Amino acid sequence: MADIIKISDATALALHSMVHLATVESGQSTTGEIAEVFDVSRHHLAKVHQRLAKAGLLITIRGPSGGVILGKPAEEITLLDVYEEMEGSMHCKPCLFGKNVCPRTDCVLGVLLPGLARQVRDYFNSTTLADLASESNWGNEG
Repeated sequence: MADIIKISDATALALHSMVHLATVESGQSTTGEIAEVFDVSRHHLAKVHQRLAKAGLLITIRGPSGGVILGKPAEEITLLDVYEEMEGSMHCKPCLFGKNVCPRTDCVLGVLLPGLARQVRDYFNSTTLADLASESNWGNEG
């Protein structure tokens, strides 16, 4: 499905760690703790957190009681905010060959791709970290 959605490991880490922070009662955790929760590389996650902090989506706190917290309330951060910070603009091209317009008059997949691309973008744009945090059972882990 060409470029309907591309989620790199870094973006997956970003999305998961941001939702995790939205579920933690204190709102704060460390990169090491989050890496342990998801069984991922602490160093890779630290790079992801640096990028999110540079964009203002996370705030890093130094020191012995430091860690990371969300840069804005979870209700104000959409999945699209996180996605586009990590992957760039979500371009939904309605062609399996990555073209803006299908070179054929009758695509083999009909109207599926444009509709699916629009649904994915709309979902990412309308879903906040708070929405996912309220639907998850992750809060019992932190």
